[in-house]
Amino acid sequence: MARFSYFHMINYFMKKILAVLFVLFVLIQFFPIDQKNPEPTPGMDFLTIKNTPEKTANIIRSSCYDCHSNESTYPWYANVQPVGWFLKSHIDEGRKKLNFSTFATYEPKRQAHKLFEARELVENGEMPLDSYTLGHPEADLSESQRQELIKYFNFVESDIRLLNELPAEKSTQP
Repeated sequence: MARFSYFHMINYFMKKILAVLFVLFVLIQFFPIDQKNPEPTPGMDFLTIKNTPEKTANIIRSSCYDCHSNESTYPWYANVQPVGWFLKSHIDEGRKKLNFSTFATYEPKRQAHKLFEARELVENGEMPLDSYTLGHPEADLSESQRQELIKYFNFVESDIRLLNELPAEKSTQP
């Protein structure tokens, strides 16, 4: 009877584990994500209803719309699971928090609050996410673009609050 050394046993089990992981990886490819975006509803989009200046609209489109609108563009690697599952879940969560494509459906108080939150997140450098800008360098905001968004979100939020007689929100920043 041949004696297996400790190294051979580890090698044997590692090969088995890798084979199982490979089979699982292949199997999960049969469960792709649905990359279809919801149909756009005319007249509901933030950029349209707020007559956003083209320069600012371009910044919002390139830095926000993939996760916060119904106009997501999935990269090629979204076809590889589990990466696709992560992206889909991230986009669904982003749309739930703020969807620029359905902005007009929000009540004025909610619109103002969403813009307040968006401004704070941009101001704190929390948006766009680093994990997003890593794969989409065009979405990374320069300081002037960041200031442009902060100014614009603040302007639109203030306008909504003024027109609807809503009180200003207190900043959560220290």
